[in-house]
This record gives sequence, C-alpha cells and structure tokens, in this order.
Amino acid sequence: MDCCKNHGANKVNPDTIQKEYFCPMCPGVESDTPGNCPICGMALEAVRLDESEFEEDIESLNMKRRFFISLPFSSLVFIIAMAHHIPSEPLNKILPLDWNHWIQMILTIPVVFWAGMPLFTRAVTALKHKATNMFTLISLGVGAAFIYSVIATIAPSVFPESIRRHGMVAVYFESAAVIITLVLMGQVLEHKARSRTNSAIRQLLDLAPQKATIIRDGKEQEIPVEEVKPGDHVLVRPGGKIPVDGVLIEGASSVDESMVTGEPIPNNKTPGERLIGGTINQTGSFIMKVEQVGKETLLSRIVDMVSEAQRTRPPIQKLADKAASWFVPSVIAVSFLTFVVWYLAGKEARLATALVNTVAVLIIACPCALGLATPMSIMVGMGRGAHLGILFRNAEALETLSGIDRLIVDKTGTLTKGKPALTDMEPLSGETAENLLYMAASLEQNSEHPIGRAIVHAAKEKNIPLAHPEDFRYETGKGVSGYVDGKRVVLGSAWFLDEKGIDSYGLDDRIQKWEMEGKTVILAGINGKCSGIMAVSDPIKDTTPAAIDALSKQGIKIRMVTGDREKTALAVAAKINIQDVTAGVNPEQKIAIVEKLQSEGSRCAMAGDGINDAPALAKADVGIAMGTGTDIAMESAGVTLVKGDLQGIVKAISLSKAVVRNIRQNLFLAFAYNTIAIPVAAGILYPVFGLLLSPMIASAAMTFSSLSVISNALRLRNARL
Repeated sequence: MDCCKNHGANKVNPDTIQKEYFCPMCPGVESDTPGNCPICGMALEAVRLDESEFEEDIESLNMKRRFFISLPFSSLVFIIAMAHHIPSEPLNKILPLDWNHWIQMILTIPVVFWAGMPLFTRAVTALKHKATNMFTLISLGVGAAFIYSVIATIAPSVFPESIRRHGMVAVYFESAAVIITLVLMGQVLEHKARSRTNSAIRQLLDLAPQKATIIRDGKEQEIPVEEVKPGDHVLVRPGGKIPVDGVLIEGASSVDESMVTGEPIPNNKTPGERLIGGTINQTGSFIMKVEQVGKETLLSRIVDMVSEAQRTRPPIQKLADKAASWFVPSVIAVSFLTFVVWYLAGKEARLATALVNTVAVLIIACPCALGLATPMSIMVGMGRGAHLGILFRNAEALETLSGIDRLIVDKTGTLTKGKPALTDMEPLSGETAENLLYMAASLEQNSEHPIGRAIVHAAKEKNIPLAHPEDFRYETGKGVSGYVDGKRVVLGSAWFLDEKGIDSYGLDDRIQKWEMEGKTVILAGINGKCSGIMAVSDPIKDTTPAAIDALSKQGIKIRMVTGDREKTALAVAAKINIQDVTAGVNPEQKIAIVEKLQSEGSRCAMAGDGINDAPALAKADVGIAMGTGTDIAMESAGVTLVKGDLQGIVKAISLSKAVVRNIRQNLFLAFAYNTIAIPVAAGILYPVFGLLLSPMIASAAMTFSSLSVISNALRLRNARL
C-alpha cells in the first residue's frame, strides 16, 4: 500500500487536541480522535495505550457486529448459489433459476452496502488523498463482481447469447458476499491479535495502584494516588504496591521489581535507596519520601518511551515502503491484463471467466500482510523489551543494535556497582583514624563525586558528627580542597597534593599495592602535611563476568574506556577478562575513540551511566544507558536498561536480532505469498492443470496471509533471549 505522501493529512487544531492517535504504517498520519488511517485504512493506534482502550473496543465491536450479521446472509447466498448446481428436480421447482438470482441479489445488498461499507469508505478516503491500499483492491474486486451480477440479473439480454444459459447469465453474488464476510473476519481476528501485541504495556499499566497511604500531621490517610505530591511521606505495608517513585527513609524490606527490571530476585531496600512506583513490597513495612508522581514516575516514562518507540520505523521498513509504493498500481495493471487475456483467449463464457479471474487477482493480492510485516514485529518486540526492562528510544536503535561488532563500556556504574565504599584507611603524621575520617568526610559533604559520597557514608556509619566546610573547591580529575574547623584540608591524588605543596614521599609502594587491587587511592593533607591515605573500591557487579563472556561469544569486541587511573582500570579489567583498556580519558577523548572505531568500519555501541558518558552515548551508533545512572545519559542513549547491568545488553542484542530476523521472515512471507498467489489467481495453472482460483478462495488466502504475519510476530513474546 502507498504510505502517506501527504504528511499533513488528518491534521487538527492544536487547541482542540485531547488525545493523540497515529498510524504505525504511514509516517506523519496523526489524529486527535480514534478512527482509520486515511492512507492505508488501518485502525489508528493510540500514543498512550491507556487512552485508547475504550475506543479500540468500539472499533472491534463494530467489526464483530458487521461480521456476525453478514455471516448468515452470505451463507444463505452461498447455499442458494450452489442450489442450481445440485441435480434435484424438487429443489429446482422450489427455487427456479430466475428467482434464484433475484433472491441472491436481495440477500447480498445488506452485506455489500451495510456490512462492507467501512471497507469501501476506507478505499474512497485513500483515493481522496491520492493513495491506494488493500481496501482499494477489495473494493474493486467486490464492486466488479456485484455490479456485473446486478446487470446480469436485471438485464441479462445485454450480454452475448453465447454466455447465457436458458436466457440467464451466471452471477457472482456469492463471491461478493463471502469475500466481504471473510475480510470482516480477518479484521476481527486482526484487532484481537493487534491488542495482544501490547500485552506487556498493559501489564505495566495494571501495576499502577489506585490509592496510597500518606502520613500527614502524624496521622495515616488513604488518598487517591493522583493526589500524592512530591515531598509527601507514604506508608507501604507488606504485600502492597509502591504508589509512586521515591526514597526509602524509614524501615527496610525486599521489593519485587521484576515487572520493571525483568529481574525475578527481590531487591533488599534500606534507607536512602530508591523505590519504583508499581513494584511490590514483600516483607516489612516502611516509609518513603515521594519524589516523582504522575507522568514523572519511571513506570509512566517507560510506557511513554515504549509507546513513542512503537511509532517509529526501522531502516528495513524502507524496503516494504518502496515495494508498497508501486504494489497496488501494479496489481491493478496485472488484473486488467488478466481480464484482457482471458477475454481474448478464453473459450466458453469468456466474459464471465475473465471477470472471475480478475476479481481473484484483486482480492488475493491485497497487501495487508506486506503492510503489517514490520509494524507488528516492532510493536511486539518493544513490548517484550519493556517486560524485560529494556527500553528502545526508537525502531532504528533496535535494528542497529543487531549489527554492532564493537562495545565500549565505561567502568564505574556500568561494569561496577557504581557505589564505591571506603575499604582501607591509614592515618599518618600522628593523626588518629577517627579525626582523619572526620576531616575528610566534612570536606566531602559538598562533593557529588562517588568517592566523596563513599567517604561521607563511612563517617555516617560510624556516627561521626561532621562540620560545615568553608571555601570548598573541586578541581575536575584532581581532587578537592577547603577548610574544616579552620584547618586547610586537601584530598586527592599524590600529584594533586604535590601540586598543593604537600609532600607524599614514601607512599608509592602503598599506593601501587592498593591500585593493583583495583582500588582508588586518596591522600589527605591537613595543614600542609600528608596526614593519611585511604582506598575506595567499587565492587564489580555480580552479573558482569558472565555478561562479558556472553558478549565475547557473540563476536563482539569489548573495550573499557574510563576516566579512572590506568592501574585501577587494568585491575578491574583483569578480573572480568577484558584485554582492551583505555584509562584516564575525558568526555572529548571518549568521543574521539568512538569516531576512530567508526572510521575503521566498526558498528559501535557505547554503554555508560554518567554525565561524562553522554556525548559518547550520543555519538555511538547505539548508545546504551544504565537506568541507574543520570537522566542526561538516558536522554542521550538509544537504549536504556532499567536494571542497569550488562546482562541487559546481552538480552537487548538478542532481542534486537530476534526482531530483525522476525521482520525479515514477515517480509519474506508477504512477498512469497504475493509472488505465488497472483500468478495462480491470474490462471497460470489453467493450461496445464485446468485449475482456476475462486475469488472466495482468494479472499480466504488473503486473510490467512495477514494472520500468518501477525502470528509470526507474536512469537517474539516467547522468544528465548
């Protein structure tokens, strides 16, 4: 079918927009109300699934009603049409041939003019937009059969004597009626199948609770979740759903986040940890502080991201679009040629035979399967990804990911947990361990760096009260400095302390030993003296080694690129079997590395979680953001992993390959079906086998081809990843 050339079609006044619908097959076709695409004729999809369920039910019920009412009429027409072929004298007396045709016409009229009216309406609408679609072919085929049969019934004398039998001309009311009924049945089944493609999103929407228990003025109060505001304190009991996004501030529990992250093992939550709205509290009661509500929650953002991604089209769709642009006109030309050849070369009843074969070509060649091939796979694949906690920004990212051969990974927060902890501390120059931690943590209170947070967390765990620092300064990639209780405090690398005039001589062996263990070493200078040495370690995620191994087996070369020190980076890389390591780089250098690999012909993916990763994420062929990282990283990436570990990348690549493979299968099915079916319908087998294809069989075959594509796409819901 022709995709939309008038991208402004169906535009509405922005001031009146309440809902937004789109056509997954025709780019640019959008509407504020439900209905059908003016170009391809297919039902419009809603941008947000929950906004369309009621209208989708109306559309489905409308098709069901028309189908079930047309079914008895078309069945009667078919039985009556076959009656005169049965050698039964009593039956022929009851239903004479001249009455037979009139009764067929009367029964066919409501099928064509009422049950089939949406099909004709869609064809006319497309023509108004200078486009053709599957309903164009159906309308031409059914219209030709019906009009021919009406003329043959009312005025048989206008036809040549050679094609008359007992003064009557053969009619094809049964073909017109049965074709419409079969197409309606296909629409009913398609509506049902299409609704199943969004099952994962529906499950996500069902997770959202309706009420929340808030604590105000020391009293519990149950209110609708829409009335919860940021800053509110919410009580969540065992077995209850977490209503909105926030932070746990009192109590502890384990939370089932499987529907959002795809991870079946519950996560233990303690004060300070983030909570996701819609997930299920399993064991203890706790109080959380609300941070995001409504469309700002992760659950709502996931639904929006998946819905938006389903609207996009992968590059492979261009093949289907190009074929569709000439397909319908070509079929009309073939049908005309079929009519001419059969009329000129046919023997008996040439006109009738030419008409029947022409109608069969028009019906069997309906390109519904071709139009559905890509969108159905994309919609099912996006839904499956959402179920696994894999969010694709668009269909292009999904397709591109299937072909990557290089993966660049950041270290902190990607390979490691991104939650460094203070593991070692040794005071120097007569300093005590408690005072060293007090001075360092007090200074780091103003730092957002993970190492600084680790030092502050260690002090809080020991219940050490902290002072307010003065003249705090952060120097990127070097360290921090300031005053605590009037004393000058400097924290950073050995060369940073040297730069500040603080001698760190004699600590090289200690520094080297800890760095070889993969730890980051921080020196502390107090009032011009090196007063202590500390080590912070960021544990490797439990799933990282297995994920690295799985990616390597897929032939993907992995390169660690980090701003951390080389010794620390090499120590981490050795533990997880990564040989290619580049350390001590800044954001600009990360972009340069991506560009260099791309210039060498590699299709490069970049995985990271921080602000410093965002430029490289945007530059890579596919950026993969860890959902546990910063918002700017997720905005720059084509793929977001809600759970935030490398196993998600393994699943994302497997899903991407499965979807692309499924699209190719669907396109093959669609092209193969038409390649075989059109010549058969045109009568190519008749000279050898004497076989002609009935328009009714052609209609059934057309419906089957569409359902085969839909069924194949639905297999993605259970694909092994």
